[in-house]
Amino acid sequence: MTAASALSAVPAELDEAVHRCLVAGFEGTTAFPDPLKRLIDRGLGGVILFTRNIRDADQVRELTDALRAIRPDLLIAIDNEGGGIGHLVAAGAPEIPGSYALGVADDPALTARCADALAGHLATLGITASYAPVADLQHQSRNPIVRTRAFGADPALAARHLHAWITATEARGIASCAKHFPGHGGTETDSHHDLAVDPRTEAELRVDLEPFRAAVAAGVPMLMSAHVVFPALDAHRPATLSRRILGDLLRGEVGFDGVLVTDALEMKAIADRYGEAAGARIALAAGADQVIVAVPELETTLACRDEVLDALRTGRLTEERLTEAAGRVRRLAQRYATPAGAVAAWDSGAGLAAARRAVRSRAVPPPVPGAHLVDLFPPPHPALNWGGEDLLTALRALDPRAGGTAITGEPADPDALVDCLLRVSDAVPLVVATSDAGLHPWQARLRDALLARRPDAVRVDTGLPEGGDLCSYGRGRANLRAVAEVLAGV
Repeated sequence: MTAASALSAVPAELDEAVHRCLVAGFEGTTAFPDPLKRLIDRGLGGVILFTRNIRDADQVRELTDALRAIRPDLLIAIDNEGGGIGHLVAAGAPEIPGSYALGVADDPALTARCADALAGHLATLGITASYAPVADLQHQSRNPIVRTRAFGADPALAARHLHAWITATEARGIASCAKHFPGHGGTETDSHHDLAVDPRTEAELRVDLEPFRAAVAAGVPMLMSAHVVFPALDAHRPATLSRRILGDLLRGEVGFDGVLVTDALEMKAIADRYGEAAGARIALAAGADQVIVAVPELETTLACRDEVLDALRTGRLTEERLTEAAGRVRRLAQRYATPAGAVAAWDSGAGLAAARRAVRSRAVPPPVPGAHLVDLFPPPHPALNWGGEDLLTALRALDPRAGGTAITGEPADPDALVDCLLRVSDAVPLVVATSDAGLHPWQARLRDALLARRPDAVRVDTGLPEGGDLCSYGRGRANLRAVAEVLAGV
């Protein structure tokens, strides 16, 4: 069936409703493609911005104004968690540590100040929705994707910080979104790359619901689903596509009546097994209200749109379900789509204050001025896109005598590299930093080889704690600055 024939079979109000249920990514910083304009004209619910859309603050505001000039009730969203999620670095984003560091500091008022800074900055840019905070609990030591994006493993701690974050964001008139329901922290797989499975029992899984319940109690207007299979809840489909999880559990038991948005459908957990278009149809039928298609190629978004239109025509998706979903999106847009006028100042020092509190949450070693730093870390995640900050840059900004090497992948000749590093650091203190070395064995091998010959070296963990002398609990700029201050004695 062609798109044209599908369109002819659907009344105008349903065509508009279908478009309301879509969130599209796109290419462009100052202009945007004609297909996107046509989607917006027909009712597109929202767009999601990425690093590819960001040049500087003035450009972003011009872009959001231009998008909203097509239709004022368009929601403009971005992933804005702080920490290593750095889509807005070039636009002068506040430097906020990731959520795990906020949980370590465990001061909800400070978390609220950090969330307020992020939300205030969004308001100046004309961005009206933030796909944050993360409500997942970091249970699984080998989880590759949640980690320092979570507030921690304790549900009560996560709940109080979610409440603080959501309340502060709401006060700025920005829509927040708790994610990824019913929790992504118990998996060993990144759903960007493959379908993740959480094998825990239903009783164990229910612990993860507490932060989401707290988010709902705080009035969070959006929740995001997880592309994770929970056999104890639904053995056949990931949460994003599961009526049992989205309908019975989230709507029925948890009582959420806001907008349920899916994680991006091009993630391989959905795309490789169902296809984005079928994923969109199944997700909406299961209870989602909006589906995100974040890739810049609008052909994928159009394919999802056409699949949903065809599903309406054939009865695989009911008008009642789609009308319900679109109605929720309209109410969200009425509340949040218009950006604030004057934006009050925020606390620009809140993020660094929180990062310092986290680093100093336990005993710290004495300063090592003039040290040679070996910073081992993986390259940025392609979907999360931090700026690739390294600890060496942060340290040299405070201690010009410091030297070192940043290494982002397994070297071709590790033994030769270790010999070289030990030669150049022979007469100075040595610092060895790793980032989640348990997930990246090449880091552990290099670290251990260096420590075997330099047992006096200072160990730094820039991800979750792994026995180092210092831990930043994240690799955002604020996290790395706080560690560098300790090393430099500032």
